[in-house]
Amino acid sequence: MILGAIEAGGTKFVCATGDETGNVFDRVSIPTTTPAETMAAVDAYFKAHPVDAIGIGSFGPIGVNPDDPKYGYITTTPKPGWGDFDFLGHLKQHVDVPLYWTTDVNEAAYGEAEMGIAKDVPNSIYVTIGTGVGAGVISHNEIFNGRTHTELGHMRLNRLPGDDFENNCPYHDICLEGMAAGPAVGKRTGKAGKDVAEDDPVWATVADYIAQACVNLTVSFAPDTIILNGGVMKQKQLFPIIREKFAAYLNGYEEVPALDQYIVPAGLGDNSGVVGGLLLAKLALSEA
Repeated sequence: MILGAIEAGGTKFVCATGDETGNVFDRVSIPTTTPAETMAAVDAYFKAHPVDAIGIGSFGPIGVNPDDPKYGYITTTPKPGWGDFDFLGHLKQHVDVPLYWTTDVNEAAYGEAEMGIAKDVPNSIYVTIGTGVGAGVISHNEIFNGRTHTELGHMRLNRLPGDDFENNCPYHDICLEGMAAGPAVGKRTGKAGKDVAEDDPVWATVADYIAQACVNLTVSFAPDTIILNGGVMKQKQLFPIIREKFAAYLNGYEEVPALDQYIVPAGLGDNSGVVGGLLLAKLALSEA
């Protein structure tokens, strides 16, 4: 059995093949340009690398409710050309195998839950903090969706005293993505995050907002672990600050695991999404 994965991001698509244990046999990175150009490359990849099923995680927002007329679509994305694109419908015209469709963060969350750092617990939340912020919730070993998928990157936070930064989100005056994602760090400092010194005061501000988000996730979903990944979280010095601020904000209200086991980096690193896609392909095959 050969399984396929698509990790469809706003900057690049990763297509891969592998097996049900998460081993990756082959992968390719495809720039996200126009739907016609990008999807032609995806089609060509799976024509050259036949698989038995494909797990797909896409940037969004997307339609995840099978009863929604826009199920399988990328919907209101600001990514030029991709709004109202029938992603799943396109794939069904080019590959005749079972498909599992979800968000890119749900895909990564599932990978971490099954094969990564959360494999021994039933409830986890995977948060990616990079160009944007997204989160996938795993509840009792299954991907959580409500009426639609979660948009936890846009949770409202409390502005820190003295922080007059204009929220970098066109929809909200303050939210996690607008205050702590990579572009916000760039606007605050005038530098790419990787070029900002580890001891720059901006990181304490970013960590505080992420800690607030972790409190919100804790009281909302009661996870066993919160996984932080993405470009911003490559700044490993953030983790101790986040844990310290989290403890102060939670203030003993709720019992949680030891913080170095509760707020943690991804176990699969940059492979969370691809591994999750392979495992979702296995799930699609079992449900076919």
